[in-house]
Amino acid sequence: MSPTLTTLTAPTDTELQRLHDRLAARAESEHLLAVAYRMLDTPIGSLLIAATERGLVRVAFENEDTDAVLAELADHVSPRILRDARRLDVAATELDEYFAHARTTFDLPLDFALTRGFRGEVQAALTAIPYGATATYGEVAALVGRPRAARAVGSACATNPLPIVLPCHRVVPADGTLGRYRGCAPAKATLLSFESA
Repeated sequence: MSPTLTTLTAPTDTELQRLHDRLAARAESEHLLAVAYRMLDTPIGSLLIAATERGLVRVAFENEDTDAVLAELADHVSPRILRDARRLDVAATELDEYFAHARTTFDLPLDFALTRGFRGEVQAALTAIPYGATATYGEVAALVGRPRAARAVGSACATNPLPIVLPCHRVVPADGTLGRYRGCAPAKATLLSFESA
């Protein structure tokens, strides 16, 4: 008697999603998931948000290469990365509230694994700039006790791993122009306009 051949069928999208969800839940419960990430639709485009168990570690704009962002996280945080929304529910809710004009500050735990030294000092100090206001690079340099470091403040803003949450969009050149922005100049203009409305 010859064995019976069984035809394998490809799993449905729903079955694959259920499997992914089970694997993600197990990885989370066994502390195997170092970095969780998800995509979030916003008025300025899709954002990639990522978190460790310590807190939000990265916010990336649509114009940033997703693969490069994930590689940065793998290199500097951990290669144990999985797309999983649950760890990011609070961050997503707070960002949604911000874009709905229902939140002016964030109450999220943050993980500063992607920043160090003076850049980290500058990025942490950005929360002192009130919603709807701006500060110059020189003013931020003075705020962190290095009044001659305006250029270094610009570099710290350009490498901010947590834009919007640490509001580098509120830092502008002394000449009143917008200056450069990781998320692109139109995104910075939109955020400033949004906050001043």
